Amino acid sequence: MTDTRSEIVPDLGPAPPRRPPLGRDFGRLWTAAAFSNLADGLGRTAVPLIATTLTTDPLAIAAIGALAFLPWLVFGLPAGMLVDRLDRRVIMAAANTLRGGAAVALALLTVTDQLTVWALLAGVLVFGLGETLFDNATNAVIPALVPRGGLDRANGRVQAAQITIDSFLAQPVAGVLFAVSLASPLWLGAFGYLVPIVLALLLPVAAARPRRAPDDTPSATPISTRTALAYLWRHRYLRALVIFTSVVGSAFSFAQAATILYFLDTQGVPPAAIGFVTAGIGVGALAGSLLAPLLVDRFGRGAVMLSANVLAAVSLALVAAAPGVVLAVVFYGLMAFAVSSWNVPWGALRQLMVPGDIFGRVLGVIRSLTWGLFPIATLAGGLVARVDLRLPYIIAAGVTLAATAVATRLLLAASRQTGPSPLRTYAGAEAAQPNSSWAS
Repeated sequence: MTDTRSEIVPDLGPAPPRRPPLGRDFGRLWTAAAFSNLADGLGRTAVPLIATTLTTDPLAIAAIGALAFLPWLVFGLPAGMLVDRLDRRVIMAAANTLRGGAAVALALLTVTDQLTVWALLAGVLVFGLGETLFDNATNAVIPALVPRGGLDRANGRVQAAQITIDSFLAQPVAGVLFAVSLASPLWLGAFGYLVPIVLALLLPVAAARPRRAPDDTPSATPISTRTALAYLWRHRYLRALVIFTSVVGSAFSFAQAATILYFLDTQGVPPAAIGFVTAGIGVGALAGSLLAPLLVDRFGRGAVMLSANVLAAVSLALVAAAPGVVLAVVFYGLMAFAVSSWNVPWGALRQLMVPGDIFGRVLGVIRSLTWGLFPIATLAGGLVARVDLRLPYIIAAGVTLAATAVATRLLLAASRQTGPSPLRTYAGAEAAQPNSSWAS
């Protein structure tokens, strides 16, 4: 008797793994990003602490943080263009060479007692310029090395490495080294920028250019930054989400403008221990980056993005009300958990929705529109902090909660976004995805 089961249930071969491996090439990219995060974390802690030895004005301290985001406003679009047109491996190496040179220059000025606030501000600008190139290229490379089903996990691991190294290694070490010698964190940071230069150049050729789908053909019209702007403008869902991100991100920057002074003055934390405070906050950020992919699998990308913003608003209010340093760190850790839980699905969503050959420019536009507002928000937070160091957190909590309430449907719709439009032209009116309107 003939077995007819094969006719009823055809042999489809082995079932694909639910969690595809990320691969060795992603491991190289992850390591390069990890060493860069080490250097970033050292500088992020050391520079504001060094600034407090030169001035105690909250506005001047806020200006240090504001200038870190200014390059995204000025250079975000050109950086995206370079990432799409040049070898992304070379861009990553060049960006870290630039940042390493700036760290060495600041260290030399420090040991020769010639460091000024203006030199520190100039160094922060150079660090930010290198960041626009390195981070843009790193985000653009991930989809070329990782299968689509692993994007949330890959972004989670990159962010987990950033938080782990930044909060648990770089910042505590920077605080201790600062107590010993002002220049020590800068010297170590310069070394941290060197390793990614080699690792970036060892990435495969696939990382140099965007990977196309098998049926993808190049557009007949050269793709410019103007085309990327048009793509984002016509993509109604992505455009609305960028506006929301700009508002909420600016609220976070407003709140965090005087964080160092908040812990030093309001909570009475010694300067040498500030790194350990940020390490405690980092526990929440690390937990968010590790749990976010699991939460997305369980509840959906939209539910996670909505819940993250509600939790962030509540946490900001609790930071302002914290009666002591322990509770302040706990509540700040909850806020960090929320931000990490947002960043992972938001990063994967961009990589799913934006075509690879314009990803760098579109990401440059997005970050210019979002991160470009952060310097203004940070300076405004510094001005408000002159009145009360707790007040920026209260205002930011209200803005975040109001924006989230208005955008609830927008955030929940993230679960329905699956990938870029199959259309090949980005300049025409049809460039937006057919289902790109979250209001429909």
